Amino acid sequence: MAKDKKLVEAITSMDTDFAQWYTDVVKKAELIDYSSVKGCMVIKPAGYAIWENIQKELDRRFKETGVENVYMPMFIPESLLQKEKDHVEGFAPEVAWVTHGGLNPLQERMCVRPTSETLFCDFYANDIQSYRDLPKCYNQWCSVVRWEKETRPFLRSREFLWQEGHTAHATAEEAEERTIQMLNLYADFCEEVLAMPVIRGKKTDKEKFAGAEATYTIEALMHDGKALQSGTSHNFGDGFAKAFGIQYTDRDNKLQYVHQTSWGMTTRLIGAIIMVHGDDSGLVLPPRVAPLQVMVIPIQQHKEGVLERAEELKAMLAKAGIRVRLDDSEKSPGWKFSEQEMRGIPIRVELGPKDIEAGKCVLVRRDTREKIECTLDKVTETVEELLDNIQHAMYTRAKAHLESHISDVKSYAEFQDAVENKPGFIRAMWCGSEECEIKIKEDTTATSRCMPMKEEEAVADVCVCCGKPAHKLVYWGKAY
Repeated sequence: MAKDKKLVEAITSMDTDFAQWYTDVVKKAELIDYSSVKGCMVIKPAGYAIWENIQKELDRRFKETGVENVYMPMFIPESLLQKEKDHVEGFAPEVAWVTHGGLNPLQERMCVRPTSETLFCDFYANDIQSYRDLPKCYNQWCSVVRWEKETRPFLRSREFLWQEGHTAHATAEEAEERTIQMLNLYADFCEEVLAMPVIRGKKTDKEKFAGAEATYTIEALMHDGKALQSGTSHNFGDGFAKAFGIQYTDRDNKLQYVHQTSWGMTTRLIGAIIMVHGDDSGLVLPPRVAPLQVMVIPIQQHKEGVLERAEELKAMLAKAGIRVRLDDSEKSPGWKFSEQEMRGIPIRVELGPKDIEAGKCVLVRRDTREKIECTLDKVTETVEELLDNIQHAMYTRAKAHLESHISDVKSYAEFQDAVENKPGFIRAMWCGSEECEIKIKEDTTATSRCMPMKEEEAVADVCVCCGKPAHKLVYWGKAY
């Protein structure tokens, strides 16, 4: 029992030190390890399996909307990057440069891709000729490099995994429609698969993507009340097309510029799952994204027939398509329970000699730790029902947490008080001035997260910062 206790004590309480709690969880749950490459992480099997499930489900949803996968080079010549002025200025501080090939200096230095807009634009300029070639709806799964000064596992690292979609359309209307479509796809994915509620909205001009006409975002709220930008979708208009000469001949045989979009999600989603659902015992994984949904743990496995019956139980669940594993290691049951909880596996099945004799087993929910007795002939349907119940219950709890951490404020004094004393989102009116946005950030460290997509009732008539008439409702907050 002492060893069982030690496993949980190795995690700092989230209410004591949330940042340390997070680091403890990603390490103890063996999601990552630190690398000799400063600012980069090793994603271990338990962490990568979560990413694989995210990737699989997102990829399926992308393809349902007509998206095809491609792959672009990892290097971008400097001259290509320079073609879109706003874009290069936005990324310049984060770019990693390659200056030598072997022992020889390169004639032109190349950056390791921080994002691939310029590569796609260069490709589209040659690939698109006619309206018959449109739309182009491509996506790539890859890694990108951004030379971050401060890093944290999954949330911010110098190299991270992501997907980046890049589409080209004949009209501005089609581009805007695709931009919103992908934002909603991201939001639905987060809510339906990750059990993570989000705010859908539009970024201010100050916060939008470099070179974009408009950036739309989904913002999630972590357990500590900080926001996390969890996915973005950008409408580029025809700005990149004009910089790169991406034109097509329309139905009237006239040359037109294409309209483009870009959208992406990254491995920071794993960090979001941890911080939205985790507790002081470790991970709590939503069943739909959990690499393992059930862990079968035999009790007194040395006794005759216990392991054999546990194997049969595992095979029965696996046959039903449930992701299941049997822990037949020589560790104590208590240690196995702690380990299953640490790894966030949604359901534990306990099976011992007395259970077998009674023709039943015990199911334990990871999210609530509720114990449910179940007859062995009903295990499959009970587990399937329980997995659905856990998925929905986790979303409901996260939604309640989000809604209870939204503050409406009317004055600057109320705003400053909310930032200091009420973790979460702050709804306040804004006049549209970048000066007010900058002042709020300098005074409070809170930033504009988004202007909500769906119409919400104004909380005041004037800007929370300057007091001038205001018509824009903004969600503000501290963020990762």
